[in-house]
Amino acid sequence: MTDAPEWQPRASLSALKSRASQLAWLRGFFAQRGVLEVETPVLGRHGVTDPNLDGIAANAAPVAGASGGGWLQTSPEYHMKRLLAAGSGPIYQVARVFRDGERGSRHNPEFSLLEWYRPGFTDTDLMAEVSDLVVGWLGCERPRVLSYRDALERFAGVDPFRVADRELRRRCEQWLAPEQTLTLGRDACLDLLMSYLVEPALAGFGPVFITAYPESQAALARVSEHHGVRQAQRFELYVGGIELCNGYWELTDAIEQRRRFEADNRARRLAGKPEMAVDSALLAALEAGVPDCAGVALGLDRLLMLKLGSNNIADVVAFPLEIA
Repeated sequence: MTDAPEWQPRASLSALKSRASQLAWLRGFFAQRGVLEVETPVLGRHGVTDPNLDGIAANAAPVAGASGGGWLQTSPEYHMKRLLAAGSGPIYQVARVFRDGERGSRHNPEFSLLEWYRPGFTDTDLMAEVSDLVVGWLGCERPRVLSYRDALERFAGVDPFRVADRELRRRCEQWLAPEQTLTLGRDACLDLLMSYLVEPALAGFGPVFITAYPESQAALARVSEHHGVRQAQRFELYVGGIELCNGYWELTDAIEQRRRFEADNRARRLAGKPEMAVDSALLAALEAGVPDCAGVALGLDRLLMLKLGSNNIADVVAFPLEIA
C-alpha cells in the first residue's frame, strides 16, 4: 500500500481567517478612496519580456481568432493598462499570478498580488498611499525614504552609479567563484550586493522605501535626470528586510516601451533564454493614450507573513506547490 498523499492545508485555520480579514480590509480601503476593483485574465496571449522573470506557458484549445498558446500572467499590469487607456479611472485588483522557478521561504510559483493604478499620481503620491495601506494593516511606523544610491553606499560601501564594473565583480567574489563573476553584468552584481548586504541590513532599519533606481533597472518606469545621473522613477518598500512592493511613475510612451521590449529580448538572448513576443495590444493602448499615472504591485502573501510574524510563505498559503 502506497503512502497516502498529503491532503491537509499547510496554513493554519487562524492564518486562513487572517487572509480573509486582509482581503476585506483592503476592499474597504479602496472603496473609501473611490478606486474600482477589476478583474483581468489569468491566462493571456502574451508573457513578459523582462529577463528577470520567467513565465509559465499554458496551452488551451484554439478558438476563433486566437491560437491555443498562452501564458499564465506574471502580473495583471498589461491588461490593467489597457483598461486605463479605455478610461477606467483609478483601479485595483487582487490577482493570482505565476512565476516559474520561484520557490523558497518567501516565494511560491503561484501567489497573490495586489496591484493598483492611480491616474494623476506621481511615484511620490503613490508612496504616501502605499504607506497608508501598509501602516493601516500592519500597525507599523510610517516608512522612511532612502535612495538606492544612499542604501548601497551605506550598507555595501559602493556608489552604484560610479563604481567600476571590475570593482563590482571583485566585490561579488565573496559569494561566487572568480570565474563565475566574469560573466556577471553590472545589474547582476548590484542585485547580489542588495541581496547579501543591503536587504539583511534593512531588517533592523524599520519600514523603508528605496527610491531612484539606476536607469538600467527602470523596467516600466519613466526615467528622469537628477544631478547629472539618470534615475528611474521607481520605488520598493521593505518591511523587516522583506521586499513588499514595487512601484513606478509609469512609462506611457509607446515608442520607448517598444525600445525597452527589444532591449529585454536582447538581454534574454545573451542569458540563453527564449525571446518573448512583444505584447502589441499593450503598445496599441499606450499609443491610444494611457493616462499619466503611478502604479504599484504588492505581495499579499508577504504582507500576511509580516502581520502574523511568519518567516515562511507556506505558513500563509493553504496549499503551496509541493502539495497543490
